[in-house]
Amino acid sequence: MSNKPVSLTTPPDGYSDWLTDLKDRIHHAQQRASLAVNRELVLLYWQIGQDILQRQAAQGWGAKVIDRLAHDLRNAFPDMKGFSPRNLKYMRAFAEAWPDSEFVQGVLAQLPWYHQLALLDKLPDAESRRWYAAKAIEHNWSRNVLVMQIESGLLERQGRAVTNFEARLPKAQSDLARESLKDPYRFDFLNLGEEAQERAVESALVRHVTEFLLELGAGFAFVGRQVLVDVGGEEFFIDLLFYHLKLRCYVVIELKTGKFKPEHLGQLGFYLTAVDRQIKGDQDNASIGLLLCKSKNKVVAEYALNDKSQPMGIAEYKLQEALPAELETDLPSIEQIERELQPRNTD
Repeated sequence: MSNKPVSLTTPPDGYSDWLTDLKDRIHHAQQRASLAVNRELVLLYWQIGQDILQRQAAQGWGAKVIDRLAHDLRNAFPDMKGFSPRNLKYMRAFAEAWPDSEFVQGVLAQLPWYHQLALLDKLPDAESRRWYAAKAIEHNWSRNVLVMQIESGLLERQGRAVTNFEARLPKAQSDLARESLKDPYRFDFLNLGEEAQERAVESALVRHVTEFLLELGAGFAFVGRQVLVDVGGEEFFIDLLFYHLKLRCYVVIELKTGKFKPEHLGQLGFYLTAVDRQIKGDQDNASIGLLLCKSKNKVVAEYALNDKSQPMGIAEYKLQEALPAELETDLPSIEQIERELQPRNTD
């Protein structure tokens, strides 16, 4: 009889495929169970919040009833978390913010409770909460990513780039392309000051490509930096090249550290032509160009785009802002730090 460990025995034909299928089914069952538990918890919290609201309104109960309720619920369910006075007050606020039970059941129950608290804490109105809730579900954002998107003003920046997409792309593609671009783009994660040059920004974006892709938004896949194209025996280099999975097209990004100038679009158009002729496949749509600059005059940008036959957009990008002058004066200079680090004479 063989003493070989079971993990080293040769499985029968077809076993590996069967095991892979079982793992997938178990994993999906675990996900469904987790989602079901979350859904029931969110709905329970909403119902408790509704009860508190209704009883306070009908019977004139004050805020102290929440403290008493928290005490009694924790005694009744010692193994359950979530019945602190603070969380019960959140349940009340949650129910007050979302009176529509169908929307809570159909949409909000898909998000974990701590996502709900972020929406309540960070946003002042139902319309913006609905928008961010839908985006969090669509893109499967973690709570930290949701908070970052809210704090960076994604709603206000989404679809704000100056483009000619409406005139140069089919309607469905135009709407999606426009919504895929922002203005401005926030590159605070690079830890670069406003004086940073193009190559420094470009290099930092590649080093932080995960954060860059998150800021670009869903659908962007990184292809390369300084991508070589040979045109007529001459070499040219595209700053940044991406592929958009939903638009099914390449996206050429050019960086300019100064103010937008109309002639910048000539260079961008040249790169778009090169990508369309040398890189784009038959199944791909026409490439899109995005010019990122430190500043722009919106009217000048609109004029410059008007007669361009290729789909292009122009947006600003923001780096880390300089320290306010009043804080700057309180910080030691490099010279002061160097003097402090020098060995002291102990004679």
